[in-house]
Amino acid sequence: MIAAWAAGLLLTIVWVFGIVENERAGEGGKEPKRRWISGPFLRLLLRSGLLERLQPLAAGLHGKLLILNGQAWSADASREFIAESLGTGYAAMCGGAWLGVLSGEPAMLYIGLLLGVVVPAAKWKDVSGKVERRKQDIVLLLPELLNKLMLLLGAGETLQRALVRCAERNDRHAQHPLLLELRKVNESVRNGESFPAAMEVFSRRCGVQEVSVFTTTMLLNYRRGGDRLVLSLKELSYSLWEKRKAVVRSRGEEASSKLVFPLVGIFFVLMVLVASPAILMMRG
Repeated sequence: MIAAWAAGLLLTIVWVFGIVENERAGEGGKEPKRRWISGPFLRLLLRSGLLERLQPLAAGLHGKLLILNGQAWSADASREFIAESLGTGYAAMCGGAWLGVLSGEPAMLYIGLLLGVVVPAAKWKDVSGKVERRKQDIVLLLPELLNKLMLLLGAGETLQRALVRCAERNDRHAQHPLLLELRKVNESVRNGESFPAAMEVFSRRCGVQEVSVFTTTMLLNYRRGGDRLVLSLKELSYSLWEKRKAVVRSRGEEASSKLVFPLVGIFFVLMVLVASPAILMMRG
């Protein structure tokens, strides 16, 4: 109980200090999440120098958030995301300490401490999972887009016009990240940017090796056009289809592994349901 009291009091004092510092800086804002969690803990991280020690991890996280949110995402937004993640975990620790005080159960303090570590780690892992999922989605759609591009070029379309038609889809893939990035390329070219520069930016925004190979192949051959470009894209399509098969296979294995835990749980429930009458009859 004494440990829960001390932990709850200390955690609350530090939290209140962060809120006061944030209000003094005039960055409280009206949004509750920014006023009570992300803002105060960002001040605490900056004041303690902890953010500088986390710089290697923060740089990797910023790169992933940049891929997910586009070039408009700033370093300040990444720092605020880190502060929000750590602040949520800190709030869980503080809540666990005070629940331990109110309930008289020291275990609540330990649960709060555990959540204080798990919550930020889960948020960071979720970002990594979204980036990996996005990369897989791009790899899955890229061979289809390449096939359509080859058909349009074979029918006599120019490369830029073919890319415009490839990006214009009204099916379930209309908001696919690859097509969204391709539309940005077409818009940049219409606004006067050179095609090679727009394609290089497209490759960086996607952040996928296969897209980089696709972009390089197009930039090396697009001036030649005609059969030479189609032949180069056809050679590339073979390897992209193999990559797509590998991604589909890994997703299938992932889905099957997720089914193991529910099946094990159902198995134990059935064992209890079947064995309980027999045990009761033996006791009777």
